[in-house]
Amino acid sequence: MERDKSLGERFGLGRFSTREVVVMGLLVAMNIVLTRVASIRIAIGSVEGIRIGFGTLPVVFGSLSMGPLAGGLIGAVGDLIGYWVNPMGPYMPHFTITYTVGGVLPGLIFRSMPGKWRNTWTMGLSIGIPHVIMSCIVVPLLLEHLFSLPVAVTMPPRFIAAAFIIPSYTLICRALIARTGSQGWFIRTLLP
Repeated sequence: MERDKSLGERFGLGRFSTREVVVMGLLVAMNIVLTRVASIRIAIGSVEGIRIGFGTLPVVFGSLSMGPLAGGLIGAVGDLIGYWVNPMGPYMPHFTITYTVGGVLPGLIFRSMPGKWRNTWTMGLSIGIPHVIMSCIVVPLLLEHLFSLPVAVTMPPRFIAAAFIIPSYTLICRALIARTGSQGWFIRTLLP
């Protein structure tokens, strides 16, 4: 039962098993490939202004399936290695922090809900709220502050993309977690 778990175990703050570390490494690799190679990247000036793709899906999946700490680590390591492998513009730690927070929040929101409320809709909210805050609002504001890219140019495409990304991430994560959880691959899965 979930009530028997400590607060740290409930939010995925315990130690990671060898299997979880390996899966986190695979999710980091998927994050790098999906973000840096398999995304549509639109440069504005000499800076990547808009990126459309499924790059954050491994981060969100890791956060929901293995806990917020795993999601944050996958986001941070994926951004750092991804920048080293395929940089576009100067390195800014602001975006690494954004990826880290964007990896922590879905799992934190989802796991803070009581077990009877955990379903596809709450998973969608757990994915959607952080995505809108971090990707659609914070990143365009950072681009404006750091590189003088107007918010009017960078924000609208992100909201349009979010209308497609949030439902697709929700359905994909729900299917993956249901499948991997039933096979016992992730001990931290908290879906009913």
